[in-house]
Amino acid sequence: MGASEAWTTEGSATKRSAAEGRSTRVQRRLTLACSVLGAMVVALDGTALTVVQPALQRDLDASFAQVQWTSTGYLIAVASLLVFAGRLGDRYGHGRLFAVGTLGFAAASAGVGLAPGVGWVIALRVAQGVFGALLQPATLGMLRAAFPPDRLGMPIALRMSAIGLAAATGPLVGGALATQFGWRSVFFLSVVPAVVIGVLALVVRVPAARREAPAPGLDLAGAGLLAVTLACLVHTLVTVPERGWTTAAVAGIAVAALAGGAFVRHERRAASPLVPPRLLRSAGVGAALGILVAASAAMFGALFVSTYFIQDVLGLDPLDCALRALPLAVMMVVSAPLAAVVLRGQGPRRTITAAMTALAAGILALSRLDAASGPVATGAGFLLVGAGFGTVMVAATAVVVRHAPVADAGVAGGLQQTAMNVGPTVGIAAATTLMTALAPRTGGRGSLWPDSAFLSAMPPTLMTLTAVAALGAVAATRLPRRNATRPERVTPGAA
Repeated sequence: MGASEAWTTEGSATKRSAAEGRSTRVQRRLTLACSVLGAMVVALDGTALTVVQPALQRDLDASFAQVQWTSTGYLIAVASLLVFAGRLGDRYGHGRLFAVGTLGFAAASAGVGLAPGVGWVIALRVAQGVFGALLQPATLGMLRAAFPPDRLGMPIALRMSAIGLAAATGPLVGGALATQFGWRSVFFLSVVPAVVIGVLALVVRVPAARREAPAPGLDLAGAGLLAVTLACLVHTLVTVPERGWTTAAVAGIAVAALAGGAFVRHERRAASPLVPPRLLRSAGVGAALGILVAASAAMFGALFVSTYFIQDVLGLDPLDCALRALPLAVMMVVSAPLAAVVLRGQGPRRTITAAMTALAAGILALSRLDAASGPVATGAGFLLVGAGFGTVMVAATAVVVRHAPVADAGVAGGLQQTAMNVGPTVGIAAATTLMTALAPRTGGRGSLWPDSAFLSAMPPTLMTLTAVAALGAVAATRLPRRNATRPERVTPGAA
């Protein structure tokens, strides 16, 4: 080969390499856009619903219990199917599952907006939960496939910021739409963006992780047992704040415990378990999932109690209450990208330990509030809670996604989402149980608790939630010191 031929060959290879690099960058950006917008659509839909439920109840002549099922049915469906949906993504491709979930979510949303009665609304909300379960683990699985482990922090942070922004603006957007166009308009809000990103995911080739072992099998028995466990657990915890620990609630917890025990026993014997032991043995994955549950339980339990304090004890209306809690939402959005930077420099252990400490300090500050507390005192507590919680969400999620074996990325995403669904229900149920035990309810139509009784019960309740956050900080000491630089690989037959 002559010098000119060698030069030409080298130049062609350089051009191909440059073209492939540009194609990879475009694919990553589109994958990130799909992941962020998909997570944002689900969060916006859920938070906007809360402000239109009274109007929905009046328009459809529904009972209070029926309206509650528009939320409960969705939560049970999504929580019970997240892990199995993640496994489907591992087997058939996260991009494909994301497209099916997003387009199905859009169709169900449009159906709710056109529903003639509350029965249809409940059924379509359950369908939304099923499709939401398909798309949520896929948003993390796609990021894992598209980005190398050492560059996952910022994409996850942007996704978390988008969720925080949607959660903060959802009630405002939902209220404005419902006031101008009626409650049905809220459900059409997510249809167009969901269709766009669903079609985009079908048209654009989402990168797929390289597989070094056969595709994982589908553990239908394990999926069924886990679904029963989570459905009973979530249903029980959702009803406890309203009805207390009735016989039915205790029975629900007992069934969840029995089904959970059967699930663990089955997984140990299954040839292709839904949750492989290798996943929970991966560095820090189990601890990170526990931290996510602890952080979300502590934060949502504290927010539940603080909301009653601001509205019933301080006597502020819902808008003023939202403004008092605004530092929490702002810090969640702001802290997410900052957390990615800190995580890269300090590693998971230091970052999450500091963040859980900040969360515990914020809840402790809220426990010191009284009837004379002003916006500075409440704002400072919420600011610490938002900064700590936002950082934990990014850092702990990054640990789960980075350290999980490639073949189990979808299951890892499903477990992360399950933790984020179960944690808040546990926290609110625990807060309600403690407040009721320490300050029995009045049973009237106004405040659930007299002011004096509430002020005596609030400190020990929030101190208990502070201890939950502190336990999360202790668990963070089991996390890796450094970030994963390459994904763990799975050899054939590994379990």
